Amino acid sequence: MVEVKLPVLPTTVIGSYPRPTWLRRTIKLWKSGRLEDEHMKEAFNDAVVSVLRDQEAAGIDIPSDGEQRRDEMVEYFAERIGGFRFYDPIRIWGNAYYRKPAVHAPLQYKGNMVVEEFKFLRSVSTRPVVKITITGPYTIADWSFNEYYSAKDELAFEIAKIVNKELKALEEAGAIYVQIDEPALSTHLEEVEWAVEAINEAVSKTRIKIGMHVCYGDYSRIIPYLENLKVSQFAFEFANRGFKNIEVVKKMPEDKELGFGVIDVHNRRIETVEEVASGIRRMLELLPAHRLYINPDCGLKLLPRGTAKEKMRVMVEAVRKIREEIKGDGPVIRT
Repeated sequence: MVEVKLPVLPTTVIGSYPRPTWLRRTIKLWKSGRLEDEHMKEAFNDAVVSVLRDQEAAGIDIPSDGEQRRDEMVEYFAERIGGFRFYDPIRIWGNAYYRKPAVHAPLQYKGNMVVEEFKFLRSVSTRPVVKITITGPYTIADWSFNEYYSAKDELAFEIAKIVNKELKALEEAGAIYVQIDEPALSTHLEEVEWAVEAINEAVSKTRIKIGMHVCYGDYSRIIPYLENLKVSQFAFEFANRGFKNIEVVKKMPEDKELGFGVIDVHNRRIETVEEVASGIRRMLELLPAHRLYINPDCGLKLLPRGTAKEKMRVMVEAVRKIREEIKGDGPVIRT
């Protein structure tokens, strides 16, 4: 058994982090055929070390690799699962485009997707716990064209089986904390009931700590379904909402933790320490400290790197301030 004791109100990130400017330029060279694969791999590894040091210098307790190797959260996994193909990029907002995958054949697990990413992150981090992220089966199904399976739920359950194999491979590699990203979960209320079962299929027979991140929609619509989810933590955004309606967390199952979003990743304004601390104090009136992790609302990827670093620093400073006020023991991760 692995047992890691964390400080009260452990700080973490949701996953993505701004790519260094030099990495973006290197990727362009690689995609144009002017850089060899081995040099690109070295650049990705160097970028992970670089952004990891940003997180650790800011004081983050549970860092990630910043998803430096991933252009997009669904596309990345679809490229590594047999049965997907891609058409031309589609516009999702503003001038942002992504290659929406299409399922055209039976899906197949072709082997490890993020295990090597985890191993490298673990080898270069100074923290006892690191977080690796996987896009969940419902979101992959919802954000893909289905040209093969009879229905969306059938597709989601096939993806869940593949995610399950990857989670077991991560467990075998020594991972103790994995986050499943399901931003689409709250967007189709009529599908939540079977979506929950698909997620449960994905985490079936695993012993590692699994959190789930949902960053859109009305949480009150999905909370009634959370009791049946076989994960230990839900990470929700609240800063972007101005900490409105946070009372909804009182309806969460008592055996579940909350990853409390206290940093607005959609706004370049740097929060003040007191703003963040005030939000945490409000949440502590609703949930006990041992059930709380503190994180940004979502991934920091779209922010300038300097802004992301400063927002993390403010978040950590606010948490340290609250720790002095409440004392107490933090959670323990056991796997």
